[in-house]
Amino acid sequence: MEVDRRTMFGAAALPFAAGALAGAAKASDWGTIAHEYDVTREIIQLEHGNWGMMPRPVLQAYKAMAERVNRDTSYYARRSMVQDLDQVRAKVAEAMGVAFEEITLTRNATEAMKALILQYNRLKPGDAVLYADLDYGSMQACMDSLVASRGVRVVKIALPEPATRQNLIEAYAAAFGANPDLRMVLLTHASHRTGLILPIAEIAAMARQRGIDTLVDAAHSVGQLDFRLPDLRADFIGMNLHKWIGAPLGVGALYIRKDRIGAIDPDPAEDSGRTDIVARVHTGTPDYAAQLTVPTALEFLETIGATQREVRLKSLRDRWVRPLRDVPQVQILTPDEPESYGAITSFRLRGRTSHDENVELARILLEHHRIFAVHRDGLASGSCVRITPALATHENEVDRLVEAIRELAS
Repeated sequence: MEVDRRTMFGAAALPFAAGALAGAAKASDWGTIAHEYDVTREIIQLEHGNWGMMPRPVLQAYKAMAERVNRDTSYYARRSMVQDLDQVRAKVAEAMGVAFEEITLTRNATEAMKALILQYNRLKPGDAVLYADLDYGSMQACMDSLVASRGVRVVKIALPEPATRQNLIEAYAAAFGANPDLRMVLLTHASHRTGLILPIAEIAAMARQRGIDTLVDAAHSVGQLDFRLPDLRADFIGMNLHKWIGAPLGVGALYIRKDRIGAIDPDPAEDSGRTDIVARVHTGTPDYAAQLTVPTALEFLETIGATQREVRLKSLRDRWVRPLRDVPQVQILTPDEPESYGAITSFRLRGRTSHDENVELARILLEHHRIFAVHRDGLASGSCVRITPALATHENEVDRLVEAIRELAS
């Protein structure tokens, strides 16, 4: 039976009371919103950074989409699914503040960023590219591979610690000035290692003045922070929809400003003559049910509101960071400047910077305090433990973290 597409993505199809959800957010009734998430009760889950939990209504929509795709298979896929997926792209573009022609779906941010880095065609032998210690490991590996494939020089910098918005801008300005052969820079909007938020717009503007293209990894910032893609003033952006947007696993997106699509070659599996953004990524057969569920995830978050979401996530972060700022043995790795952090913040016990010490710290949090967090490596200053609350998190869970860290620090 043909499903009416007018209700597939519209308000009539949403399995939740949008008005009640919006009212709860406006009244700061975050307990009601947290109740929309089925969180494990085995532990206190403070590692929501790997991927985002679908709220219950989105999970229900995903199940319905999976049943539909499984039932109708190619009868649906070859007749009307492409039009439905175009509607998904249109809704993602609208939510991100960009044109339909500038967005295509991917399976994750890594796939999007891999396409941007490896298919960027403005490099020639002797050019230089730049990345930082806080950038994602897979993206660093892609940048390093350009030495062999493009004959470029790779520059890696360590971001200042403690960081401020100003010294981050200065760090990139110094790197740009010291490397006049730079052609492309990788920037991570929200670090998966520490949660540090880079002033992307300012750095991208400096880069543009020097003829340097900026490729932005927004895997963690989209949905966590209140912004739209044009605010970043970058031409090339990869993002996840299954982290802070709360769509099912296996959905990301790629943005390229319309007049810059030609700077990224089509995927080798596509027709080399194609000029549209869709040809820049070739995924084969993805999880169509996951992609078709994205509008429900977007609608769920829109009823809460982007500003309210960011304020709530920052308040959960502040609730554990601020009481520990004056504990001498605790080193917080993200500044308190409002523009420089979101939900994620990492810490370490002062002087304990090794991989093994932070693996052990995460183990003690889990086994002695029932708090699940994850260690992170790759910082120039050493390893750390990442804390990632989400809309499903309750204040008392964060308070338990404060007690646990005070005990560890003593």
